[in-house]
Amino acid sequence: MKLNRLYSFLKADIEEIEKELEVAIQSDSSLLQEASLHLLQAGGKRIRPVFVLLSAKYGDYDINVVKHAAVSLELMHMASLVHDDVIDDAELRRGKPTIKAQWDNRVAMYTGDYIFARALEYMTHIRVPEAHRILSHTLVELCKGEIAQIQDKYRYDQHLRDYLLRIKRKTALLIAVSCQLGAISSGAPEEVHKRLFNFGYNVGMSYQIIDDILDLTSTEEELGKPAGSDLWQGNITLPVLYAMDDPEVKEKIIRVREESSLGEIQAVIEAIRGTDAIERSYALSKRYLDRALEDLDHLPANKVKRTLKNIANYIGKRKY
Repeated sequence: MKLNRLYSFLKADIEEIEKELEVAIQSDSSLLQEASLHLLQAGGKRIRPVFVLLSAKYGDYDINVVKHAAVSLELMHMASLVHDDVIDDAELRRGKPTIKAQWDNRVAMYTGDYIFARALEYMTHIRVPEAHRILSHTLVELCKGEIAQIQDKYRYDQHLRDYLLRIKRKTALLIAVSCQLGAISSGAPEEVHKRLFNFGYNVGMSYQIIDDILDLTSTEEELGKPAGSDLWQGNITLPVLYAMDDPEVKEKIIRVREESSLGEIQAVIEAIRGTDAIERSYALSKRYLDRALEDLDHLPANKVKRTLKNIANYIGKRKY
């Protein structure tokens, strides 16, 4: 089953978000607008706006209010991808040339900055001070996560806690606040939006772990970028950490550099697959997923709760 079938009852509102995203990236600068539209048209799961809309159903749902939070959070995610591609010197994103590949690093960096700024503008429509405090904190943590990833490249003595803190900041928090700010923007009770934050955090951790597994188990066609990209760029992901428990595999991993050939990378990937690293990574992802489902147990039983549960289970089992 495709992900979007799980929330097909939101189809009209998702289309409204998509239209609003196009409006949000309008600019007097034709270059900024073209570069931003290039990324938008590459597509994406739009999972953050979906979580905003679903969570908002626990309060006084009004798409004309909630859409501003949904657009803001998706723009932040998009902006972070633009900057990531510059840092990683990535040529492909979702199977299409990245902004830095289509233009250059300078255009990409300022496009990312522009999209971030537009995200902040959109959040001003949500007139709840707590929402802005939460969003500001999330941005600070996101930046810390990005810096940590740069510092941790090719650092093979890091620990599991380093990895978990990094993915919390880079991925899980933005998904968590998508759930929380959706509820806050509709006036849902504090107990509900805190539960939704915890749900989103645990789903986000599971989501990123699955991403890191797929980087080593999927094809370039499925990923929309070369398989093993994280390994190639020196990003120490969970399966790599686990695989380094095997001294022979660790020796192969620590020889990987950006100038390594495709064949060399593939050989290291095969060595990692030959350990129990993938299985252990799936097990940790499931632990986070189970926690997310436990968080949902405390929320009222309704269509939204069932949908959140189905999405969480889909994320834990996805293949791309």
